[in-house]
Amino acid sequence: MAKARGNSRVEPRSGDGFWDRPMLINLLADMLLLAGGALLTWAGALALQRLPVLPLTQLVVATPLDQVARAQIEQTARNALSGNFFTVNLETAQAAFERMPWVRSASLRRHWPDGIELELEEHRAAARWTPQEGESRLVNTRGEVFMASTRESLPVFAGPEGSAPRLLARYREFNDSLAAIGRKQVAVHLSAREAWQLKLDDGVVLELGRDQPKHPLAERLTRFTIHYPAVSGSAKSRLQAIGVVDMRYPNGFALRASKS
Repeated sequence: MAKARGNSRVEPRSGDGFWDRPMLINLLADMLLLAGGALLTWAGALALQRLPVLPLTQLVVATPLDQVARAQIEQTARNALSGNFFTVNLETAQAAFERMPWVRSASLRRHWPDGIELELEEHRAAARWTPQEGESRLVNTRGEVFMASTRESLPVFAGPEGSAPRLLARYREFNDSLAAIGRKQVAVHLSAREAWQLKLDDGVVLELGRDQPKHPLAERLTRFTIHYPAVSGSAKSRLQAIGVVDMRYPNGFALRASKS
């Protein structure tokens, strides 16, 4: 005789609850401790920023300066150095000081207990560069172009953007050759076609042309310095009236009348 099957019911065991699992309880406790520690740290940082503890009271400039004025440094410091000894953002302040005219680089460090030590590297001007958007630009001794103005007597460089290092290198090279005849450059021009032109301190303009392996610029300039004493000594006024010396010929040069 068959027996009727009834629905079976499984009762949960008493040991399957959350509070009966020590590993889960320990994990939750660790997470709560970490979250609480993070919140306490964040609250402490906010409180430290707002409390008037260890305020910044002095800025020590550790390098001698020739171009940057004290008033410029003070104005920048007022705007850039905010917070106290611990919370001041040195990276933001560094960027602000490096935006000042004549400043090539800046570095700052905390000076316990209430100061900031500032070191500035100034640009050293070597030449004037083509103005941009009405602002004067200069070339430093590293061939870098920067925004600044000066009354110092400097040679004038002109060339494609990015060519300032090349002009500075050539300027120094040309000066070494011209020193033999007691002349200096007052202007150096590099055209978009890579042609070089020099203007000397006696008003003479040299057309050197493009540098070529068979006829390098140094060779053409040497040819000029060899013949310059004889030409200038016998007819100096005539040379100044002509004004332009074309050195682009392989074995000689030509004199051209000045446009003025």
